[in-house]
Amino acid sequence: MAAPLLICLSGAGATVRLGAAITLLWTHSVQKTEWAEDWRASAEGLTLTEMRIEGSGAGMEPPPDAVLQGDRYVAHPKAAPLPSLALRRSGATADYRICVEGRCTQMGDLLPAGADPVTLSVCP
Repeated sequence: MAAPLLICLSGAGATVRLGAAITLLWTHSVQKTEWAEDWRASAEGLTLTEMRIEGSGAGMEPPPDAVLQGDRYVAHPKAAPLPSLALRRSGATADYRICVEGRCTQMGDLLPAGADPVTLSVCP
């Protein structure tokens, strides 16, 4: 049986293997609302399977098919897989958090604090 594909986080010359699926958590810099995105590795690339959004505004609206569940809008995007996802770390908000199998870690604990941009991709 082939080993599962994993998602890698890379920046500032360092690469960390995360897992086959991750949750990426980030805070909108203007609205100060939390976004949670579930990503899965596949042979086609990174697939966004679900997003949970605390609120809307400042050009960051939930997708049209999002449904309000409790205090979050939940959506299941139908976008094609991406070869990679570039993340910028502006310092204007809290750092990204990465969750693997329910354990969350600040991105700064995985890569150097000054790593910018940072890339998520399927590990080679």
